[in-house]
Amino acid sequence: MIELSLAEVAELTGGRLTGRPDVRVTGRVTLDSRTVGAGDLFVAVPGERVDGHDFLGAAAAAGAVAALATRTDDALPTVVVHDPVEALGRLATGVHTRLVEGGLVTLGITGSSGKTSTKDLLGQVLATAGPTVSPPGSYNNDIGLPLTVLDADASTRYLVLEMGARGVGHIARLCRVARPRIGVVLNVGSAHLGEFGSPEGTAQAKGELVEALPADGTAVLNADDARVIGMAPRTAATVVTTGLGDDADVRAADVSLDDAARPRFALVAAGEEHPVALQVVGQHQVANALSAAGAAIAAGMAPADVAAALSAATARSRWRMEVDRRADGVTVVNDAYNANPESMRAALAALTGMPATRRIAVLGAMGELGPGAPAEHERLGRDAAAAGVDLVVAVGADAVGIAEGAAAAGRRAGEESVHVPDRAAARELLSEVLRPGDVVLVKASRAYGLELLAADLLTADLPTGGTGA
Repeated sequence: MIELSLAEVAELTGGRLTGRPDVRVTGRVTLDSRTVGAGDLFVAVPGERVDGHDFLGAAAAAGAVAALATRTDDALPTVVVHDPVEALGRLATGVHTRLVEGGLVTLGITGSSGKTSTKDLLGQVLATAGPTVSPPGSYNNDIGLPLTVLDADASTRYLVLEMGARGVGHIARLCRVARPRIGVVLNVGSAHLGEFGSPEGTAQAKGELVEALPADGTAVLNADDARVIGMAPRTAATVVTTGLGDDADVRAADVSLDDAARPRFALVAAGEEHPVALQVVGQHQVANALSAAGAAIAAGMAPADVAAALSAATARSRWRMEVDRRADGVTVVNDAYNANPESMRAALAALTGMPATRRIAVLGAMGELGPGAPAEHERLGRDAAAAGVDLVVAVGADAVGIAEGAAAAGRRAGEESVHVPDRAAARELLSEVLRPGDVVLVKASRAYGLELLAADLLTADLPTGGTGA
């Protein structure tokens, strides 16, 4: 973050200063007392389980110089505010305004799926052109986005922001914290359908990003998604399209997968064509890479440089198509960060593109789908069978429809389509049946914690003499 006096923090947040106004924040802004370093500003956020105000002393001991809090405390000079999260956003807005005046280019990304993967690709591409802030993980809400903004300083050239939403108005609010100059919309799918009510409601919310762009900005829209390209009339910015069609401004030609299911294609943009060999897994990453390319070109990079940087970019965030091979020859694909029908099908396609003796899909439930959830889970089981998955393991009570769908599509119930009650039962089953050459996909919505099962599988050993089922 740029260095600020406590008086400036108070002015930007609208808070009441207690303590010396000349105290200077020279470090970062953080909500976690365990990560505090010298010169940091500690934001005390009351939570459902813990209250940040209980850790003001620990933050001071770790080197924090001040706090943003709802009440004064002897441990630290404090800027007192009514709502620390809202004040965090106002602080980020003030800092962002100063940085934009100094030449910072801000890019925002939204979509029903692929936001973090695209953000990671774009961040690595832009970093080859100048100092870039684009942290790993999904910092895409009212807390994470301001913290990302506040990681930027006067040397930062590019700021890449991921924007999530649980309802109409959420992305518009994030854009008021830090207005992007370049906005990327990836897709409109079924994520959070129970909250948005319909794909049209999702599109309305995601399109708030393009509405917020300035007239001299750029909207990068996925032309392969009708609801996304339908957002074009909602922005005054220049529209750049991405996709597989010949009429897309930034497109992929001659798409193929290597023997590890990593995409290869020709990036076609601005009358040029350059080879791209992605290091990430799954054909769905082509669309993500095209969106990243469109944004990077809009930011001023040459297509040749973008293609080279995409080819060097790696997966940065945990539990998103993480591929690890055990010593006994079993490959575990941990894609358990989150799930919706579209991302599930993309993961299944990636699984079937990987060389394997057998392909096993360990699937938990997809959350926030609303009344259509049972039908979507049954359909997912059928999709897994149609994709050629040899064994479907549905984990948890909410996932029983997956096993039923796979059985209805021809997988033998109890043998090729199995429902287990929990993670422990899944681990026990898999320890008995896995054998060298198997590839195991583990995926579910975040609330079900199947990333822990994937970790368990990586530490397990193939039973001596085990041949599997």
